[in-house]
Amino acid sequence: MQIFGVDIGGSGIKGAPVDLERGDLAQERHKVLTPNPATPEGVVECVAEVVEHFGWTGPVGATFPGVITGGTARTAANVDKSWIGTDISGLISERVGGAPVTVLNDADAAGVAEMHFGAGRGRTGTVIMLTLGTGIGSAVFTGGHLVPNTELGHLELHGHDAEKKASSKAREDEDLTWEHWAHRVQKYLAHVEMLFSPELFIIGGGVSRKAHKFLPLIEGIQAEIVPAELQNNAGIVGAAMAARADGQGVRPAGPAG
Repeated sequence: MQIFGVDIGGSGIKGAPVDLERGDLAQERHKVLTPNPATPEGVVECVAEVVEHFGWTGPVGATFPGVITGGTARTAANVDKSWIGTDISGLISERVGGAPVTVLNDADAAGVAEMHFGAGRGRTGTVIMLTLGTGIGSAVFTGGHLVPNTELGHLELHGHDAEKKASSKAREDEDLTWEHWAHRVQKYLAHVEMLFSPELFIIGGGVSRKAHKFLPLIEGIQAEIVPAELQNNAGIVGAAMAARADGQGVRPAGPAG
């Protein structure tokens, strides 16, 4: 079974049909740059471009970098503030010919995919997925069930919004060495661990492809720390899973059986 997944990020919008038996992309993903400013109208045009690139006409799952309830954006940290209060599901559906559209938080989508097909498979304790990208997204699971919209990237750390110091974008903007940035990530993980005591941290986002450059430098964390197995495709896969679950009336949270 294939469902289309699209991952809306602060810097890029990428998508592809997803093979939900394998938990992997059915075709090579197509990516476009997120417009600046990232307004609803501009972003939805880009989403439509990605969907239409594949000639897709069926259900679509989409991620969004913010709190989502009932398909509507409640926050918008790394995109234009005009998203707040926008019915994202309806807006995208209208633009892609009326196809059903399911929207969820981007890190939640990535976490759901990792719990079913990746690094969290079979884990039933507290697992926290952190996506280090333009910001820091989070997905918290306990007993295999998702606690949605946690937004742990906005925890205050040493007087700053954590994602302003420990995101991948912060590393690039400040031209930090891997060692310096790993120290910041370590302090952030220590803070999250103090609050939640997870058994496992899964590190996702584009930087997960370079996990060998920074994960070995992180010390003093009791939880196991691993890179996302689906890497930066996790959000696309999780979005497609959510769309399938929406159509079947069940939620896609928890490890594979």
